[in-house]
Amino acid sequence: MDSSPQNPGWLGRIERIELPLCAYFNRANDLRFINLFFRSVSRLGDGQFWCAVTGVLVVIRGKEAWVPVLHMWLTAGIGVLIYKVLKEGMARERPFVDHEVIHCTARALDRYSFPSGHTLHAVSFAILLASYAPFFAWLVIPFAILVALSRVVLGLHYVTDVVVGALIGALIATASLHVAWVYMV
Repeated sequence: MDSSPQNPGWLGRIERIELPLCAYFNRANDLRFINLFFRSVSRLGDGQFWCAVTGVLVVIRGKEAWVPVLHMWLTAGIGVLIYKVLKEGMARERPFVDHEVIHCTARALDRYSFPSGHTLHAVSFAILLASYAPFFAWLVIPFAILVALSRVVLGLHYVTDVVVGALIGALIATASLHVAWVYMV
């Protein structure tokens, strides 16, 4: 058969192509310090990091920061709606569920893997923060990349989950910036 036994058809074919790459990144967990590092990054990507950074923005900019912070959190809400609909619609099991070669080393927040909500939000927040407060770009862009990588390293997502999550996050952030700029001008 030309597909994964768990996911027949096109999804199974994609998994067969990307599974060796997922397994390669997942093997990094064999080194305890790498596992701890990426578990910490992923945990911060649950929302704590973004709360802290937007809080710092409010402290630095005062009342001027409330519009950007509100924009970021409204955009995050839209992201939640989109990825929940996609996750339930696609119902793609996480890689550690379908493939014995992948070992999960962190807690999954929900059942399905496609798309990566952590990556979607990391990219969305990074784009918006860098747009409103460019002095944060040196921090948020590398962090967003590490969040995306952590999801594969920890065995929680396939590479395509992360790539599509990043694309959706970028699209949502960019579209919301265009809408915001139209109404601000």
